[in-house]
Amino acid sequence: MAKKAVAAFGAKGSGKNFVKCIRMVKSSRSGAYSFQEEMVPIEGEKDFFSKK
Repeated sequence: MAKKAVAAFGAKGSGKNFVKCIRMVKSSRSGAYSFQEEMVPIEGEKDFFSKK
């Protein structure tokens, strides 16, 4: 599962260009799941979720 949350960090008005994306990643070594969080530009959210 992945989710997207709008974040407002930095100077006023500039935070609207970024989103906080959270993705579940399965560890190949232990098989456990962890969360990978990243602040990405709005245009780059599809690239973030298409990465493996």
